Amino acid sequence: MSTLLEICVDSIESAFAAREGGADRLEVCSCLATGGTTPSVGLVKQCVDDIQLPVMMMIRAHNGAFLYQDHDINSMLTDIEVAHSLGVRGVVFGALTKARHVHYEHCQQLLKAAGSMETTFHRAFDVVANPVEAFDQIVEMGFNRLLTSGQAASAEEGVSLIRQLCDRSQDRIVVLAGAGVNSGNAQKIVAATGVRELHASASTPVHAQPYGNIGFGIDRRVTTAQLVRAIRRSLD
Repeated sequence: MSTLLEICVDSIESAFAAREGGADRLEVCSCLATGGTTPSVGLVKQCVDDIQLPVMMMIRAHNGAFLYQDHDINSMLTDIEVAHSLGVRGVVFGALTKARHVHYEHCQQLLKAAGSMETTFHRAFDVVANPVEAFDQIVEMGFNRLLTSGQAASAEEGVSLIRQLCDRSQDRIVVLAGAGVNSGNAQKIVAATGVRELHASASTPVHAQPYGNIGFGIDRRVTTAQLVRAIRRSLD
C-alpha cells in the first residue's frame, strides 16, 4: 500500500509546487513558521479551484498556546462554515485546557460544525499531559485523523509513541506522522511506525528583502517541487 503524502502550504506558490512534486493532499494554513493559523479565504479558494488536490484547511484562531476563549471558538466556527462553502475536503483543529488535556467541549463544538467534512486533530496533541488518554478521547470524539510527531521535536525522534498510537488505533483513526519529514527519513518513519500517511512542508527558507532600513514580517519558507518529489520517490 502506497503512503499518502500531505504537504502543508501557506501560499499558492507552495501549493503549485506541492502538486508538481507529487503531493496527494494539501493542508492549507497561514503563518506556517509559527505552526500555522487559519488561512485567508482567497488562498483556500485558489487551492481548491486551481490545484485540484484534496484540501484540508487549518482552523486556528491564533498562534501560541492552544487555549481558546469563547470569542475565539466563535471565530473558528465561522471559519469552518466558510471552509464548507469553499469545498474543502476537511478541517484541522485542536483545543486544550490549561492543564494540557483535550478540551472536550470546544472540540465537540467544532466537530459538530464540521459535519460531514473530514477532521484532523493537529499537533496540539504533542503537548498534552497524557498522550494515551488524549488519544483515546480524540478517537472517541470521532476525529478522522491525528497529526503528531510523537511528542518529539520531529517524527523521526517520536517513532516509539507513533508506533504505539498506530497499534492502539485498530483502524479507528488515521495516524498522520509529521514534523521534520524529508526524503532521508520518510521511509524509515513509515517502516518504524506503520503509518500510512506522512505530513511535510518540503520547504526552503526565502529571505525577505528589507525596504532600506524598514522590514516587514519575517523570512518565510516556500515548498519546492524538488523536495516534494524526493520524498515521493523515497516512499515509492
